[in-house]
Amino acid sequence: MSPSTTQRKFFLLLQVLVTVAMLAILLPYYGAIFWAGILALLFRPLNRRLLVRMPKRRNLASLITLLVILLLVILPVGLVSSALIREAAAFYDRVQSGEFDFVGYFERIVSILPHWLRVRLEDLGLFTLADVQQRVAASASRIGQYLAPQALNLGQTTLYLMVSFGIMLYLLFFLLRDGATLSAQVRRAIPLDDASKHFLLGKFATVIRATVKGNVAVAVVQGLLGGLIFWALDIQGPLLWGVMMAVLSLLPAVGASLIWGPVAIYFLATGQVPQGVILIAFGVLVIGLVDNALRPLLVGKDTKMPDWVVLISTVGGLSLVGINGFVIGPLVAAMFIATWDLFAEMIQARSAAEPGGKELCVEAAPGAPADMTVADGGGEAAVAPSPLDSGAWPAKTS
Repeated sequence: MSPSTTQRKFFLLLQVLVTVAMLAILLPYYGAIFWAGILALLFRPLNRRLLVRMPKRRNLASLITLLVILLLVILPVGLVSSALIREAAAFYDRVQSGEFDFVGYFERIVSILPHWLRVRLEDLGLFTLADVQQRVAASASRIGQYLAPQALNLGQTTLYLMVSFGIMLYLLFFLLRDGATLSAQVRRAIPLDDASKHFLLGKFATVIRATVKGNVAVAVVQGLLGGLIFWALDIQGPLLWGVMMAVLSLLPAVGASLIWGPVAIYFLATGQVPQGVILIAFGVLVIGLVDNALRPLLVGKDTKMPDWVVLISTVGGLSLVGINGFVIGPLVAAMFIATWDLFAEMIQARSAAEPGGKELCVEAAPGAPADMTVADGGGEAAVAPSPLDSGAWPAKTS
């Protein structure tokens, strides 16, 4: 084995080890780093406009952008979170005091079901009243067991959140100031041709912008509408339920209905038919319309992904990494589709370029430059430059 080969392999091994070690170091605060990157990407256009007005004052332009982010994003989220914590604490107190009785509500709903249906459901083992009571008691016990150590660790949790918030703001400032330079370095480090890098990085930025702006807009509108209808119907904790609807609205098609649906059923089951009908009509015609109208326009149109892919990738992302998954899930799905589209285009272009191959017209991958297409020249297939020609794919040897 030649020395150069040994050195190359050792360097690659060292690079892998150092990269894994760096990821392990960053992992405890990956949420802060993740959102710093997203906010920097979303507010990059504002930062660029400021740099046009003050080209030699990059620090000031980044600082102004950071202040705008604090006022428009972070401060409102902090205010809503503090109000939500107070309302959640009040709701928990009502549950503990017995004022809010899940078992009692369930009994009322079951009591209006036809006898034959109740018997059939119990025979199927779907539910029994004793079983529900046992599950509610067990759930309450688990919640208490979870909250007790959390209360003891409140100081540590607060310190962690403060450190994460500080890291996010600090990193966000430098990403705004030096984002263009870092982006250029990342592009140079990717071992692909310029056309492929442009296509994949463009898809990456487009999906993040569309997913965050679209899902957040839908969540805010649905949560606001849900909180308003709960307030109008005099349902306790409208802010709490509105925020829960906003969070669940990250699940396309079914999100907010997981909150207002059971409440409407309870209204109908307890004889409050007008309230139940109003809530169902509002939920289907207003809250549901927001999801059906805004989400395809804001998310699906830009990401160019089917609704079912958005739904599955969002649910999978939320299950895997928590709240950050509503961005990570669709992003991974979009990059998966983009890389396979690019791969298929490369294979088709290579097949058309081979001697004696069929004449065909290969359509460029979505978003790729026009010079990546293969045109029919009347005789032999005329192959325009593609990612293959710059070394992204090994040439076939005879």
